[in-house]
Amino acid sequence: MAQHKTREDEQKQPQVSEPTPDQIYEQKLYREMGLTDQEYDMIVNLIGRRPNYTETGLYSVMWSEHCSYKHSRPVLRRFPTSGERVLQGPGEGAGIVDIGDDQAVVFKIESHNHPSAIEPYQGAATGVGGIIRDVFSMGARPIALLNSLRFGELKDNPRVKYLFEHVVEGIAGYGNCIGIPTVGGEVVFDKSYDGNPLVNAMCVGLIDHDKIQKGVAKGIGNPVMYVGASTGRDGIHGATFASEELGEDSDSKRPAVQVGDPFMEKLLLEACLELIDSGAVVGIQDMGAAGLTSSSAEMASKAGNGIELNLDLVPQREKGMTPYEMMLSESQERMLVVVEKGREEEVKAIFDKWGLHSQVIGKVTDDKTLRLTHRGEVVAEVPVDSLAEDAPVYHCESTIARYYEENKGYDPHTLPEPSDYSQALKDLLAAPTIASKEWVYRQYDHMVRTSTVVRPGSDAAVVSIRGTKKALAMTTDCNGRYVYLDPEQGGAIAVAEAARNIVCSGAEPLAITDCLNFGNPEKPEIFWQFEKAVDGMSESCRVLNTPVISGNVSFYNETSGEAVYPTPVVGMVGLVHDTEHLTTQDFKQEGDHILLIGETKPELGGSEYQKLVNGKIEGRPPVIDLETEQKAQKLVLEAIQNGLVHSAHDLAEGGLAVALAESCISGGIGASVSLDTDLRTDHMLFSESQSRFLLSVAEEHVAKLQKMAEEAGVPLKDIGRTGGRDVHVSVNGKSVITVPVTDLESAWKGSIPSIMKG
Repeated sequence: MAQHKTREDEQKQPQVSEPTPDQIYEQKLYREMGLTDQEYDMIVNLIGRRPNYTETGLYSVMWSEHCSYKHSRPVLRRFPTSGERVLQGPGEGAGIVDIGDDQAVVFKIESHNHPSAIEPYQGAATGVGGIIRDVFSMGARPIALLNSLRFGELKDNPRVKYLFEHVVEGIAGYGNCIGIPTVGGEVVFDKSYDGNPLVNAMCVGLIDHDKIQKGVAKGIGNPVMYVGASTGRDGIHGATFASEELGEDSDSKRPAVQVGDPFMEKLLLEACLELIDSGAVVGIQDMGAAGLTSSSAEMASKAGNGIELNLDLVPQREKGMTPYEMMLSESQERMLVVVEKGREEEVKAIFDKWGLHSQVIGKVTDDKTLRLTHRGEVVAEVPVDSLAEDAPVYHCESTIARYYEENKGYDPHTLPEPSDYSQALKDLLAAPTIASKEWVYRQYDHMVRTSTVVRPGSDAAVVSIRGTKKALAMTTDCNGRYVYLDPEQGGAIAVAEAARNIVCSGAEPLAITDCLNFGNPEKPEIFWQFEKAVDGMSESCRVLNTPVISGNVSFYNETSGEAVYPTPVVGMVGLVHDTEHLTTQDFKQEGDHILLIGETKPELGGSEYQKLVNGKIEGRPPVIDLETEQKAQKLVLEAIQNGLVHSAHDLAEGGLAVALAESCISGGIGASVSLDTDLRTDHMLFSESQSRFLLSVAEEHVAKLQKMAEEAGVPLKDIGRTGGRDVHVSVNGKSVITVPVTDLESAWKGSIPSIMKG
């Protein structure tokens, strides 16, 4: 009764006077919501009149870049999205891939960049919360979280330190509380991200085939139920905020950042999975970007139906909320559910048990219209397809970036050689992008639920599938410098490197999810970066048989007109068919042979070594031959599955020398390596040429591996042995590096903690 009184009291409160449709038009108030003059005219033509304030708000969020993909949709069609294992591709909350035995893996990655730039703790935390809801809205139980983070230069930059510290705290705070292990990810530091950090969160879940759900409002007359937390004024216009550049006034957008409650999310997760088990669900979708607007319009549009909502019935935590505020709020931990008619009380009983709101707020209709009522009046009435499907599609101008042409004459031989290679290696290991990220992942609970079998720190994290001998390997990867210097090559490399990480763990790469972080697509050079990166990624996906099953585009990652490096982050999941195949990067025993797979070329453009030596990123990145890549990956995976390999590590940032050091450090074993080469010593040691792996193999298996490599047409060299306490490297008979493993470990492990303390 008390609750009823409160609602009556709220309804008696005078509503804030909103501008009339004529005032919105005459004063061009729609521009403040992010709509252009042409878009406003399109809306008028679609609905046959000038929209009122609430309706204008609905279109402003649904037609934002974040929700409509209006600048990216034509390019995204280039991705391969189907395959024999793909059960659900792009278009739902998350993608789904078959892993056999009537089980499937569900995963997706999304950005929360702008909110994290102005409120790092809550921005990162709610990014994690949102991606978890995307996965369990499909009916899956989330089993792991990963992230991909970009910040400005860490040294001598208090603002970057602040963002880094609080983003990591936000990720840890949410993931640890909800009880889902954060098992992997990557962190990169570069000046390009100074004012605009990238915070991309990935969630992986498991599901049985018969439990798969979709976000559709089916069944005319079926009730539409609001479940979860109540609605407040946080996050209003969050989708619009994510679709504009950051500037000096961005801090004033702080109210657009949502506030998360991981304890509430845990209850919501369990209640929704129980609800799905009950069989009462017809459709379910997270109230994410654009909140109640996107969930209702998209669910109705996908089903070819309409939806009617009575906003008086929406659970509200603030008084006097207007229809505009309720529909655009992005308050967290909320879901919209369509259930079978007659089972409302059954649904309510489940949510009551978990202490959560569950309220019938509307019904599915047959008129393809989104109709909103409030206080007995219709306050919005528009076609659902006009919101969900009819946003304008822009074919942006694309121009080759000027810097790309200027960079083509770069000669890596202009880099001066180091006088002390041991010191150069230590300096590379201490570079924050390469250095140990233990400072980050020790804050994450990566062992909760006790299924994590390979922890953060190796090439890929691995989570076992209970009751089977199978496991899932997962990783995130992208080198934004490569993509900047050559978007097509860089895009292809992002996919290939993720696949190398998966293969090094003993898993077969399955599919990818992507988070495409770019600047303003209305700038021709930025759109060129985007287009070419997608081309490179698409070709890599085709050759490596890893289709794109879900993803997110994040444009307008600019601060005061300066764009971040184009950063198309790849999240990949692979299947370990038998946990006997699990492999990590650490050297396991003394006396093993160290094998280098792949060819090394003088490729230092965009490398960590280039940045260390001259502080610049220039030239061209490494060139990738995808057929060679595919052959090398196949060889390594077969060797692992045949039990021939003790450790496997891909060669990435810092090249051969850094990969060797990392395998020594993580195994606590030294190595002695002898290299014969026509290359300059620093090029041989620090080049970041693609399609290369470092393996350790027992002596009795070397000949077999050499024969397999020869038959596959893949270069393989036996370059040394594991053992001792030092890393010793000689090139063409000359000793160039002799350093204790403990010294390398100190440089690698001590760098980030030292900077954060200092």
